[in-house]
Amino acid sequence: MAPPRLTPRVQRRAALAASGWVALAATALPGGSPLRWIPVLAFVCVAPGLALLLPQPLGLRPGARLEALALAAPVSLSVATLTATTLFLTKTFSLTVFLAVLALFVSVAATLPGVPLPAATRGAVERDGARTSGFRGRRSGAST
Repeated sequence: MAPPRLTPRVQRRAALAASGWVALAATALPGGSPLRWIPVLAFVCVAPGLALLLPQPLGLRPGARLEALALAAPVSLSVATLTATTLFLTKTFSLTVFLAVLALFVSVAATLPGVPLPAATRGAVERDGARTSGFRGRRSGAST
């Protein structure tokens, strides 16, 4: 009997969860090396946001995929800022602790469903219907 295959969705979640631990392992390399700072920078700038936004239960429409990618960096930087601020205020900040906390956060968030995105649930029909609710009763030749 063949072992069960991992779906692409599970593979993406696993890769996202592993990215933090790879970034943490990269800090063992010599300082200033691109093999050290590129994984750390990519992880901190993108992974927390992707972990929060992308694991959607029913998948994403094309517009919602673009929305999720556009929001990933600002959300990631917000999470990183909150984490760093908390660590500074508790006087426990170091790069290792910072990356470990973010890696743990991303690992947990990648296993949970993503934050619902508005573009994931509405279609073009609803957008057209919302636009027609304006000034319908007014005619072009009517005087005011």
